[in-house]
Amino acid sequence: MDWALPRARLLSWYDACARDLPWRRTRDPYAIWVSEVMLQQTRVETVIPYYQRFLARFPNAQALAAAPLDDVLSHWSGLGYYRRARLLHQGAQTVLRDHGGVLPRDAALRLSLPGIGRYTAGAIGSIAFDLPEPIVDGNVARVLSRVLAIDTPLGERGTEVRLWDAATRLAVGERPGALNQAVMELGARVCVPINARCGGCPLAEWCVARRDGRVEALPVPAPKKAPRPVKLVALVARGADERFWLLRGEGSLFGGLWGFPLLEGSGRQHAEQLAGEHGLSGKLASKANATITHVLTHRALSVKVFVLNDASGKSKDGLRAVNEAELGLLGVARLTRKILLAAG
Repeated sequence: MDWALPRARLLSWYDACARDLPWRRTRDPYAIWVSEVMLQQTRVETVIPYYQRFLARFPNAQALAAAPLDDVLSHWSGLGYYRRARLLHQGAQTVLRDHGGVLPRDAALRLSLPGIGRYTAGAIGSIAFDLPEPIVDGNVARVLSRVLAIDTPLGERGTEVRLWDAATRLAVGERPGALNQAVMELGARVCVPINARCGGCPLAEWCVARRDGRVEALPVPAPKKAPRPVKLVALVARGADERFWLLRGEGSLFGGLWGFPLLEGSGRQHAEQLAGEHGLSGKLASKANATITHVLTHRALSVKVFVLNDASGKSKDGLRAVNEAELGLLGVARLTRKILLAAG
């Protein structure tokens, strides 16, 4: 397919219809990096206030690299997928150490940074540096799958090769950053998953799916697995001074965040085991306070909450007592707040 005329139509449409979003008012590679990381698997409307607060506190890679991880996670708290924040923090430290605090223009060097994959590297390269680098996210994949009638499932190697090949050819030409953003914008606002607005699409005359009446059938989704059910016990160890003990998680669920000690299981004996493992003593309530549910991408958690009253222990690396007001200064997951509410 010759992309010259479709590119021109896309750019003209984007210039007329693009939303005014804060990260579109800058060419700063760092600010664009932050926005692209935040936008992964997160809605634009949710990201905007987080993005603005984050840049106000960490205006450049130097500021982010120098900040304690707890500070970074507290500014990310509620946005989810916290591994993104940890990798962004590590990436900023690498940029400061190896690149003088400036994101590299070279694509290979960008790809070597923690947390930067092909999509994020291409977004930074095209938008910040005006380089003809491709991007493929969910919106771009949907647009290209329909225009080219790619009818193999997303996620399959052959599908990904075709999508990235098309995106690579599409990026070549004037204003590659605006062009990439135009395709994302088209997928977000016109070529939407259900009830696509084909009448207002600048690519309508080239779209094979529209011509063949297959818009709703494409793209073919990747097979989804149901979240795995997991039963956990949470221990809310509350001291006489109303402080409670938090543990920095190092596992796959909430690594790097502070939260109540968790253990896979469902009984009182597991709550007792948690107290013993972390050197906490007190009066364990005779019954669990509540069972709460919390669904993650790959796990459906059922959490039974136990309270250890008049708790005492010794602070150490990764274990500390805090009051409720201090939660706002730490990086905590939504689950932690749900557990605290259930504990009463």
